[in-house]
Amino acid sequence: MKEYVKDGNSLHLRVKEAIIQLINDGEYKPNSQLPTEAEFCEKYGVSRTTVRTALQQLTTEGYVFRKRGSGTFVSANKVKQILTTTVEHFSKQIKMQGKKPLIKVLKLEVIPADEYLSEQLKIREGDPVNMLERVRFVNEVPLQYEIAYLPWYKTPALNRDACEKSLYKLLESQFGLKINKTIETLELFTVDQEAADKLNISIGDPCFELDTLAYLSDGTIIEYSKTIYRGDLAHFVIERNY
Repeated sequence: MKEYVKDGNSLHLRVKEAIIQLINDGEYKPNSQLPTEAEFCEKYGVSRTTVRTALQQLTTEGYVFRKRGSGTFVSANKVKQILTTTVEHFSKQIKMQGKKPLIKVLKLEVIPADEYLSEQLKIREGDPVNMLERVRFVNEVPLQYEIAYLPWYKTPALNRDACEKSLYKLLESQFGLKINKTIETLELFTVDQEAADKLNISIGDPCFELDTLAYLSDGTIIEYSKTIYRGDLAHFVIERNY
C-alpha cells in the first residue's frame, strides 16, 4: 500500500524523515541494503527525483552510504561524542558505550610556526611548535583524524607514548598545565586525500571538522587542533545547563 506524502516543496524532506524513522525503529538495520529508488517511489507515491534527493541528503548526513553498482546501505551505529565537557575524555566516552577505544600517534615532531599557527597560538612566527598527529579508533575502525599544535616553550620533550591516552591529562601530569576552557568550531567538511587515507574512506565523503583552541587559566593558548570526524560514524551531543 502506498504511503503518500504531500506538500510539493517538502516532499523529499518528508521522504528523508520517513526513512530516518525506519532506521531509528530498527526496520532498516546497520549495514543492511535499502529498497531501490523505484521501490521507494512506489512506497511513498513520489517521483524518482524526489527519492534521489532524499537519499542524497541522507548520504551527506551520514545515515546511509552508497556502493557503486550495489545500491544504498544503512550506516553502522554512530559513536556518541559529547562536545560540552573535556572531563569525559575520548576513551572514557567510548568505553561507556560498550565499545573499544584506541589512540595511535602517527607523528610527533617540532616544526617552526608559520603565519597561521603564530596567529592561532599567539606566538612569534618561526617559534618552535609541537605537531602531534593522531588517529582515534573505535572497535578498530578509524573514527577521528587529528592534528594538534602546542607551543614548544610550554611543552618541551612531550612524551610520545603518553600521547596515546588523554592529551589534556598528560599536559597536567607532565607540565602542570591544566586546561581551563576550550573554544570549538564545528562545520561540515568533504574529506581530502590526506584525511581519507587516515580514516579509510573515499575522497569527498562527508565528515565533520572540529577546530579547537584550548586555554589555560591565565588566558594562554596551549593548543590549537583540527579534528576530522567520519560523518557516517560520528554523532554529537550538546548539553546546556541553565
